[in-house]
Amino acid sequence: MNPAVYFEQAKQVLNLPADAKLTSAYKFGDQAEQTNQLGALVVAGTKTATASAADLYEADEPLPQVGEYDVVLDANDEPLCVTKTDSVTIKPFSEVDATHAYREGEGDRSLAYWRQVHQDFFEAEYQEMGRKFDLEQAPIVLEQFHVIYPVKSEVSDFSD
Repeated sequence: MNPAVYFEQAKQVLNLPADAKLTSAYKFGDQAEQTNQLGALVVAGTKTATASAADLYEADEPLPQVGEYDVVLDANDEPLCVTKTDSVTIKPFSEVDATHAYREGEGDRSLAYWRQVHQDFFEAEYQEMGRKFDLEQAPIVLEQFHVIYPVKSEVSDFSD
């Protein structure tokens, strides 16, 4: 299903304001298996946060904003859920804390795991842009969100 159509369906079911807009449709990860695993964590309510490199946003690409609606996609670009952004902060990589790492819901949910996985990810992302990742000072956008659709009673069991 098209993300825009999926969002319109969510708006009707949830009785969201008519002027509510879909900000983006995106997927987590860069490989199909990882994308589906992380998407499942979002749907389950385990993954309620994400991180991105603030200084790698394009000039015409706005940072996330509180109150925005997004559609999370699976590896086949099919909608999994609609999220609403609860908070957005920017901190140096070295100041990301254990609470944020836990909210990202990945691995053992520890800060050590988060730092290693994200250091590897950001180093590769910066290298693609011809830049060097600063482990201490790189500004990281920390976004918290929650799933608003489908409502929990409509979520299928991923344990099969």
